[in-house]
Amino acid sequence: MSDRITALLTRRRATLLTVAVLLCLPPFYLDAFWLRIGLFSMAAAIGATGLALLSGTAGQLSLGHAFFLAVGAYGYTWLAGDPGPGLPTALAVPLAVLMAGLAGGLFSPVAGRVKGIYLGIATLALVFLGHHVLLTAESVTGGFNGRSVPPLSLGGFTFDAGDELTVLGVPFGAEERLWFLGLALFAVTWFTARGLLRSRPGRALAALRDSETAAAVMGVDVARHRSAAFVVSSMYAGLAGVLLALAFRRVVPDYFSLVLSVDYLAMIVIGGLGSVAGATAGAVFVTALPLLMTRYADQLPLVAAPGSAEGAVGPTEAARYLYGAAIVLVLLYAPDGLHGLARRSRDRLRRRRTPTPDPASAVPSPPPSAAAARPKEHTL
Repeated sequence: MSDRITALLTRRRATLLTVAVLLCLPPFYLDAFWLRIGLFSMAAAIGATGLALLSGTAGQLSLGHAFFLAVGAYGYTWLAGDPGPGLPTALAVPLAVLMAGLAGGLFSPVAGRVKGIYLGIATLALVFLGHHVLLTAESVTGGFNGRSVPPLSLGGFTFDAGDELTVLGVPFGAEERLWFLGLALFAVTWFTARGLLRSRPGRALAALRDSETAAAVMGVDVARHRSAAFVVSSMYAGLAGVLLALAFRRVVPDYFSLVLSVDYLAMIVIGGLGSVAGATAGAVFVTALPLLMTRYADQLPLVAAPGSAEGAVGPTEAARYLYGAAIVLVLLYAPDGLHGLARRSRDRLRRRRTPTPDPASAVPSPPPSAAAARPKEHTL
């Protein structure tokens, strides 16, 4: 058994190493468009992971995820920019994440006592309130036109195209440099979220989702764990907001609207609630689909190019129709999302590969002896 476990761990490590090497190759072969899709997908995966912990694991509905992404994006821009404190960008990143966590902590008493659709309506107010603040606090946010995002600098290395950098004969601009930053942040998110799900707090949140009464009987502090899940989800969203700001290079209020919160809900439903891998798959699907349809709109039927005549279906609207249909199909035929579908397919393939024993070649077991078949007599 120990040899089998060792072989399984070795196979998983080899798989992780192979995936890591493959994810490091795109900057050397793909152009800026595909790298931007990857960057936006990694940022969305970080935010979707936080929402999966809250909605999929803790069973709490939140429609205010866009608010915490805005806190992270604008928090970094203000902390590192001018007007603002002008802090070093390497310090502004964790402070922006902490700001998002603080915003979640201020709302956590509500999240600890309200659940279901009532919490969803309560968090909905955060989106409208945040959008109003972003438009009116012009000295901090820049108002309707937004603000330029200062590039991140770590140890003298700047993640922009300001200075010329060539690696293995490939010029590294902003997208190529940010790709590896996004990979690092996504890897940290992936392993910390999976570790949290396997830890005692993660099991307590799963028990809370399944039955609040049973979890309370087992000693789970319901309000405290709900509040903690909301704060952790807010910090993941803040980190996603920082990466989005660095990828966009400019933040505007209209991006952080209710539509963005609905997109994140679609990500975790399509990918699979409560799964880090599922949230990642859903984030890639929902993020990449409108960008791909925008680029290839002239080659797709029933889809008009951006800026076409009024009444035509644009690529963004068509993409939303498609992943809306995907949500319906998932709810009807695969309630556990893409992750559950992939797991069942893998198990089915594994069963097909495993040879079944031939009944004719099986050695029959000897019949039990009379002494073994006779029940034991009681003695005085």
